[in-house]
Amino acid sequence: MNYVIPFNKPHFSGPELEYIGQALTAGHLSGDGEFTSRCSKLFEEELNVKKALLTTSCTHALEMAALLLDLKEGDEVILPSFTFVSTANAFILRGAKPVFVDIRPDSFNIDERLIESAMTERTKAIIPVHYGGVGCNMETICALASKHNVAVVEDNAHGLFAKYKGKYLGTFGAMATQSFHETKNFQCGEGGALLINDEKFVERAEIIREKGTNRKKFFRGQVDKYSWVDIGSSYLPSEILSAILFAQLQSRNKIQTQRRGLWERYLSSLKDWATTEGIRLPQIPQGCDHSHHVFYLLMNSLEQREALAAFLKTQGILAVHHYVPLHSSKMGRELSPKRCELPVTDFVSDRLLRLPLYNGLTFEQQDTVITAVQSFSSKFSSGQDSCTSIFACP
Repeated sequence: MNYVIPFNKPHFSGPELEYIGQALTAGHLSGDGEFTSRCSKLFEEELNVKKALLTTSCTHALEMAALLLDLKEGDEVILPSFTFVSTANAFILRGAKPVFVDIRPDSFNIDERLIESAMTERTKAIIPVHYGGVGCNMETICALASKHNVAVVEDNAHGLFAKYKGKYLGTFGAMATQSFHETKNFQCGEGGALLINDEKFVERAEIIREKGTNRKKFFRGQVDKYSWVDIGSSYLPSEILSAILFAQLQSRNKIQTQRRGLWERYLSSLKDWATTEGIRLPQIPQGCDHSHHVFYLLMNSLEQREALAAFLKTQGILAVHHYVPLHSSKMGRELSPKRCELPVTDFVSDRLLRLPLYNGLTFEQQDTVITAVQSFSSKFSSGQDSCTSIFACP
């Protein structure tokens, strides 16, 4: 179906085609060319990270992090169930077991109060996911990691350039991962990055990213030839993708300002309607300067969520739910045969509906979405209690 207003639409910031042409003219289309270097340097200088390595996806950045942690069969990693499958898959591929923790009812981030009770002597890492680009409580998480001598790897797919208490997301843990998928604020179709904050991981990360060879040392003149020295894979994006990404990053202030305007416009326009209907809008905890990546409605029931999504489709508008919780999926049940009770995760997953939000969305299009949402109240009554408080509903 062709929607008048899709949920997402890739958007050019301006010089993408020009930079693609420059990459083609330069004759270097494989990984780690000029545009890849420019992107990496921008991240390292702007975020003040030790090393930024572009990858072919956030999934691959997570896989690199798992390799760098030397995870073994039987090791455990703690993560939320309310996340994309890659957050778990990357560590399961190394033999580790995912230990799912429930989410907070305000930000939908991992509930830091529940992490320590989920830890065992086999715990090797905590994987906080900054949902919607809203920062997790990194003070508590990092303190727990330090106390128990485990690593923190931030899944920051949604939150590039967002901050928690004045510090950029992705700069708290030993490592962090980014996504440049076409649904993200900054996009190149498919792409990602591994941000490294702990110096001890830098040299081996370069080797793993280059198929397990010391090729980077060879190019720097540190060895007279390169060879196979470790395990690894091919994680380098092409220069075409890096050229597109660099154009987007150059426009980062404009992109973020535009998304902030759209996000805040949804909030102000739907506030009275949501209060009347008992429907919850996004809650941003104090100290979080978020990325305005997601705007959602938390409906009163699964049935009401599905009814609104279906109604919006009749208006040519695509609104979508988000994650099916990992603990309730086929793989999640196989990995954790004992029933995992995550009530907030289940509650949110059944009721959350995301509205269209992308870089090229116009105010006129957004008004169409807002008007359609507001008209829904007179067409459907769920018969459920208000979800103004997430714990008001069963």
